Amino acid sequence: MATPVGNGAPGAAFPAQPGTPPGVPGTPPGAAPGSVLTVAAGAAGGVPGAPAPSPGAAPPAKRPRAGAPGRGVRARLARATRTAPGRLRLAGALLAVLTVAFGGLTAWQLETRASAADRVVSYSQPLSRDAAEIHRSLADAATTAATGFLLAGTEPKDVRDRYEQDLAQAAKLIAQAAARTTSTSPAQDSLSRLNQQLPVYAGLVETARADNRQGIPLGGAYLRYASEQMQGVLLPAAAELKGVEDKELAADYAQAKAVPSGAYGLAVLTLAALGWVQLTLFRRTNRVFNIGLLGATAAVLAGTLWLTVTGLTTSSALERSDHDGAGPLRALDNARVDVLTARLAENLHLVARGSTTTYADQWTSATKHLAGDAGGDVPLERRDGSLPEAVRLAPAAAAQPVREAAQQYDVWRRQHDVARSLEVDDADYQAALNATVSTTDTTGTADAAFNATDRALGRAADAEQAQFTDAAEGTAADLRLAAGAAAVLALVAATAALRGLGRRLAEYR
Repeated sequence: MATPVGNGAPGAAFPAQPGTPPGVPGTPPGAAPGSVLTVAAGAAGGVPGAPAPSPGAAPPAKRPRAGAPGRGVRARLARATRTAPGRLRLAGALLAVLTVAFGGLTAWQLETRASAADRVVSYSQPLSRDAAEIHRSLADAATTAATGFLLAGTEPKDVRDRYEQDLAQAAKLIAQAAARTTSTSPAQDSLSRLNQQLPVYAGLVETARADNRQGIPLGGAYLRYASEQMQGVLLPAAAELKGVEDKELAADYAQAKAVPSGAYGLAVLTLAALGWVQLTLFRRTNRVFNIGLLGATAAVLAGTLWLTVTGLTTSSALERSDHDGAGPLRALDNARVDVLTARLAENLHLVARGSTTTYADQWTSATKHLAGDAGGDVPLERRDGSLPEAVRLAPAAAAQPVREAAQQYDVWRRQHDVARSLEVDDADYQAALNATVSTTDTTGTADAAFNATDRALGRAADAEQAQFTDAAEGTAADLRLAAGAAAVLALVAATAALRGLGRRLAEYR
């Protein structure tokens, strides 16, 4: 029989030591605390805090570090959406972003339209009108120079003054256009040619005038050469300049009248989000109205309505300015240049004294381009040509002077036919000259009818310019007011949405 050892506890190898926890076997006699024997004994008895790893046991799981997968933004959003307060906060952030984005995009698009409307009123249309005026002034200068040449020593002072005013006006407008266009603009090439060739033309005219006053036949050759420079270099350059400026005006018109589709799309998205949040709250809380969300919806609707009304009114005003002002003015400017071209051909034919048929052919071509080749029994409005086009497009304010110009043009054509008959059929050059231009007869000549036509077209141009100004001015200010209103209403909507959802969040505290 085995003899008990120590305190006699069955199976105990060593007696329990003082301070040993209950149920833990004692340490061998003579073993110091913390010794190998003590640790081994504690491991054998299963002391908590100092377990000995058993062979084949799995290592303890490591605590995930911050930033590990599953702990990013998506995980936080997922945790947030598991609770009602979290979903409310997320909805508030979404609505705030959408409303502010709607206001910002709307303000930006309206400001872009306002800048384009500003350019139409203060830049593009004035440059287009100046380019047309350069073209008209040059053509009128050539015509007036030929008239003064025909009158020779009896040239009236007002004819000479008109020629000089035309050149001064053209030079002034060329300088202004060059100062207002960039170095990369396609208009710079045309402006450079105009600036270089205008003094050359003026010098040729002065030489022709001086020779003509001295009775030197070479004066006629100089004047014809000057006219060739005008028709071959200066007028084409002016036409190119007008074409460039007209394209810029059309581009600015298109941008000023553009529909802000991005703002409308974001408005629909914002209103849909507001409606969805309110419907969700109603289903979960059985509360019909949320004052904050209703206020946000009203603010977004007000911004959208303001955007729509301002867009429609400004687009209508700009369309009216083009329909009643800029468009008819372009047609009228073309008619004025064609009238001057025909008059120049008429005068140069007399300067050439029958030595060439070139200018008679130019007259035929210019008048066909001006009023078509239909018979006299066809109403002017139904003919082809720049003058019938000007009559058709003329607004009510300019209709009377344009029709007066058309009537004076018919008188001019008849006077021209009379002078042509005197020259060709009667071989009476002096009678043909007197029927065309005279210092004594100021009412019955072709020159008098031409001047009446040109004056009537000038009055019509002034009326159409006034129509443009009245319709287009103020559109940029209206668009900028709507842009500011959209930004303010968007901030109001964001604030109202956050306050409305904040009241629901307060219920969970």
